[in-house]
Amino acid sequence: MSDLLPAATMGHIAASPQQGDAATRVLSPQDFARSRAEITQWEGYAPTPLVSLKALAAKIDVAEVLYKDEGPRFGLGSFKALGGSYAALRVLQRQISQKLGHEVSLADIRSGRFKDEAAEITLVSATDGNHGRSLAWGCQRFGAPCRIYIHAEVSEGRAKAMRDLGAEVIRIAGDYDESVILAKMEAAENNWFVVSDTSWEGYSEPPRDVMAGYGVMTSEICESLGQAPTHVFLQGGVGGLAAGVAAGLRQYWGASAPRVVIVEPELAACLFESGRNGEATNFAIQTETLMAGLSCGEPSGMAWEILSEEVSDFVTIPENIVAPTVRLLAQPLGEDPVIEAGESAIAGLAALIAARQDAALSSSLSLDTRSRVLLIGSEGVTDPDIFARIMAGENAL
Repeated sequence: MSDLLPAATMGHIAASPQQGDAATRVLSPQDFARSRAEITQWEGYAPTPLVSLKALAAKIDVAEVLYKDEGPRFGLGSFKALGGSYAALRVLQRQISQKLGHEVSLADIRSGRFKDEAAEITLVSATDGNHGRSLAWGCQRFGAPCRIYIHAEVSEGRAKAMRDLGAEVIRIAGDYDESVILAKMEAAENNWFVVSDTSWEGYSEPPRDVMAGYGVMTSEICESLGQAPTHVFLQGGVGGLAAGVAAGLRQYWGASAPRVVIVEPELAACLFESGRNGEATNFAIQTETLMAGLSCGEPSGMAWEILSEEVSDFVTIPENIVAPTVRLLAQPLGEDPVIEAGESAIAGLAALIAARQDAALSSSLSLDTRSRVLLIGSEGVTDPDIFARIMAGENAL
């Protein structure tokens, strides 16, 4: 056990995963194969690092801690570069094919062959930052206009990053879920097309494409390992990342796939509540979490289909361990590499360390000296000002 983080009160629900085929039905092997075939052809594509934090693993007394660092992804700073931009390309493919009356290829759109048609298709989304940045980047590459809706607590640094990529950014006074509602409403009124990472009744193709894009990251992880990890700790949000990774791991490793632990801020715990209730459940956010990318109160129904069958545990973490975990990665133990991570990237690591400081929770999660734990470092420093404040010792917004 260790004392790396302040004392933390964590919530835990031991789930009873349903038996089913969602990991191949909602996201098929063909969905993953198509996204990988496309994304790996993009200029600037390179696998991101999967690093072993050996000194940290020794300190918390587990066999291995593997951290997938998505900070370098396409120069955008997060795994979201794989999802929003790919889903945007697929929307353009569907709409241009429909307009022209014949199928057009992703490669032809990417190369600019249909730039005039793409310029007439406006894509919109709501975001906490990273998804919108990915969508703006994709629209800039593929020649489509882009409108991004952000809520009151999204930092100006993240808003500027999207504007710099050519997006029109609309800030509202409410929270994330209210920005989603406005984006949907104005898209319907203006014949724009929503590219969201969350699904709702009658809306499933873009969220499926978003999650399929994340499969590129999962493939990179699996193909670099000789055996499956025993655990994977996945941050929550609307559930798209967690569902995409869980499905990819199940498809690759089958019955040997790792135990899936979902981690959320206690201030935004919609998946935790869904696990408690056994069905997708909204969570009323009262206070914003420092982990801005995880400040989501409404789970994706499509993601929940997968998570309800794949997740063994749901845990929540308090705010007081977020900033210290960011600092721990940036000022690592022993010879572990320096990793500059955004505040949403460290949820899994924070939960793992805190669980190893709590003997009862550690036992409940079956964490021991033989555990090999996979973590998704979902973002690098996407807001330098916030990162600087954290490194200076601040622990909250």
